[in-house]
Amino acid sequence: MGRARRGLGWGTRREVVRGLLASAAAVLAVPGCLPTGLTGTGAAFDETYRGRRIRGTGSRVTVDGRPLHLMRRADGTWLSMVDHYCSYPTPLEAARAAVDELGPAGRLPLTEGGLHGVHA
Repeated sequence: MGRARRGLGWGTRREVVRGLLASAAAVLAVPGCLPTGLTGTGAAFDETYRGRRIRGTGSRVTVDGRPLHLMRRADGTWLSMVDHYCSYPTPLEAARAAVDELGPAGRLPLTEGGLHGVHA
């Protein structure tokens, strides 16, 4: 049966396993192929910045308990619904920039993905 598989280009089980391991190693060697939580950009954070509580894990970020919608750009940087003209290397830096843009009295909308740039 092994010879029949060879005719179809399968090879032995050992060769197939080696091929799978080599493919997995290649994927792990390229940071962009990893899930966000494994690349370092998805590190959890919880801090107070300019009097605002910023919490997040990966792209799920809240400012004072309200969701801040973040989007990942093709180049790996992040932008927020508050300031979608600038991009930042990490979700935390994007959240800090959103706090800077909101100012001391601005609040995010209660619904995720709400109006862009709402400062009420």
